[in-house]
Amino acid sequence: MYTVRVEAGFSAAHFLSGYRGKCENLHGHNYRVRAYARGADLDESGMLLDFGLLKKALREVCETLDHGLLNDNPAFLDSPSAERIARHIFDSLTAALPGACLQAVEVFESDTSMARYEP
Repeated sequence: MYTVRVEAGFSAAHFLSGYRGKCENLHGHNYRVRAYARGADLDESGMLLDFGLLKKALREVCETLDHGLLNDNPAFLDSPSAERIARHIFDSLTAALPGACLQAVEVFESDTSMARYEP
């Protein structure tokens, strides 16, 4: 099996509705996002998935979230947890790269806190 990974990032504000604690207050993160593709077969040029294509798609998705209030995005049901953000990015990449062998998306809110979505 082969695995490739690319990274991108964005900065955004959010608050967690229905959560009791300091994260229920408006705050922001410098998010780090990793997207993974995995498969057994390489294309005719010896690649699983072109890094450039995956990186471009990930950057475009991250740009739609950058410097916004994530609670305003209907994809997050007014509570944009890292888990929901990871699922949204995965689904957006799947739509942008039909047929790609996407495996997972990780969203880091900090160096020590990360959520991963994989179907």
